[in-house]
Amino acid sequence: MTPELTVLAADTDGVNGVALAVLVVLFLIVTVAGFMASRFKRADSMESLDEWGLGGRSFGTWITWFLLGGDLYTAYTFVAVPAAMFATGAVAGFFAVPYTIILYPIIFIFMARLWSVSHRHGYVTPADFVRGRYDDRGLSLAVAVTGFVATMPYIALQLVGIQAVLEVVGLGGGDNIIAKDAPLFIAFAVLAAYTYSSGLRAPAVIAFVKDILIYLVIIVAVIYLPGQVGGWEAIFGAAEDKMDANNAAAVEAGLNPTSSFVPGSGAFWAYATLALGSAMALFMYPHSVTASLSSNSRNTIRRNASILPAYSFVLGLLALLGWVAIAAGTQPIGLDGEPNAQLVIPQLFEDMFPSWFAGVAFAAIAIGALVPAAIMSIAAANTFSRNIYKEWINKGATPAQEAKVSKLMSLLVKAFALVFVLTLDKQNAINFQLLGGIWIMQTFPAIVFSLFTRWFHRYGLLLGWAVGLVYGTVEAYQVVNPVTGKHFGGSTALIPGIGELGYIAVTAFVLNVVVAVVVTAVMRAMKVSNGHDETIPFDYFADADDPRVHKDLVEHDADVATDARAPHHEADGDDVPGSTPAR
Repeated sequence: MTPELTVLAADTDGVNGVALAVLVVLFLIVTVAGFMASRFKRADSMESLDEWGLGGRSFGTWITWFLLGGDLYTAYTFVAVPAAMFATGAVAGFFAVPYTIILYPIIFIFMARLWSVSHRHGYVTPADFVRGRYDDRGLSLAVAVTGFVATMPYIALQLVGIQAVLEVVGLGGGDNIIAKDAPLFIAFAVLAAYTYSSGLRAPAVIAFVKDILIYLVIIVAVIYLPGQVGGWEAIFGAAEDKMDANNAAAVEAGLNPTSSFVPGSGAFWAYATLALGSAMALFMYPHSVTASLSSNSRNTIRRNASILPAYSFVLGLLALLGWVAIAAGTQPIGLDGEPNAQLVIPQLFEDMFPSWFAGVAFAAIAIGALVPAAIMSIAAANTFSRNIYKEWINKGATPAQEAKVSKLMSLLVKAFALVFVLTLDKQNAINFQLLGGIWIMQTFPAIVFSLFTRWFHRYGLLLGWAVGLVYGTVEAYQVVNPVTGKHFGGSTALIPGIGELGYIAVTAFVLNVVVAVVVTAVMRAMKVSNGHDETIPFDYFADADDPRVHKDLVEHDADVATDARAPHHEADGDDVPGSTPAR
């Protein structure tokens, strides 16, 4: 359903030259910064995943804070959250605020343990940890492929965010595909080039610029705009009226009302499970783990879990701008003449601010796409190189070969995302990203549970993952968009046994855990081997500045050299923990 919108006088057909000029200048600045980033915390060589893909595991608190913020709060976040508030209200949009608040205590508890064990054993991806914990190639491959596939539409959505800015600024029109999409091609080429040359150091440097611009734009908007549209009382009143009108129109058309100003009791389960499930899923993505493992200590992770909620505050303000746009009468119309809620924030800024400041806002969104797109492509490439190429294709690959494959794969991943955005309906990218969230959450037991216990059997974890994945996919397929009639039209469905709408990923997760528990009990009763664990309890508490770790790592490195020369079945025959040769 498309509610009636007030038509503004602003012309959306022409190019906003001033805004475009500001956007281009700021884009050029971050491009230069991206290419120069290889000098940041310069390494002797970039020919390893540790250096190219994890920035040498050397980033301190503030660098990690900006990097994680740039990674988690993407351009699409700043486009989609207020767009959801604008279109259908609080359940679809505002749940993102509590979910990010729930997220940080979760990562405070488990991410420091993952950092420590990864530091001790040189793990680069979550699948590396699973491989070392259970010595099971199949379970490791399941985690790797899920992370890789789930990340792909996420990258595509960053390009959708750039497209939204380009449309509002007046670029992207016409029938000539080259002229129409040339700006996006240029942005892609620049992103690909500096990511290839600088690795994770590029988004780490650019994240500073991105976050400063985002904070500036949102704070100015929240202070300035309410006074221009009658104050917050008028804003909330306009939002409530629109949600009521949406629901009345849906009922009249024979559809279920889906808009909400304040979620009613019927939406409590959907709201709560979306918030909880999204929080549990976010740090299962390879890019979230990559940004975390690049930090220089476990305490850096914990400090960031404490200060990252500052972004949640900004996200709450940003979400409310969707309702400011309702009061302002913003009409987000694309260059194709069709209403497109994804354009509402860029359009609001173009309508309500001077062109130069609108250009700053557009640059903030565009740069906000480059940072996460770079990290996501690096994380996906690392996953492919370490857990697919080296594990299954070339077991003897050297660190330099791993890095080369990862660099090339990062280019292919971005190219796929570009083709996806240019050839398919944008709604497909959104639907696949929702599906990716359901998939990635099914890796939670194998990763997080295994950080604390090996009680779960590897076959139970694998079968639970498969059952959760299949159930989640089938349920998501059965959700039909009432307007378009297409499948994969949402991420909520009735919860079996409860009869309330809930996030499909959470239901699939519960089923996943139940299957894992039952299979584990059977495997333990049958005394089936649970694989070899190359970690020890101390590994999960190790820190970079711990003198015990320094001594142990010296012994570990010397022993790896000895074991690497020995036949595989004779390796690790001493008492030095975790000293098997790196795979």
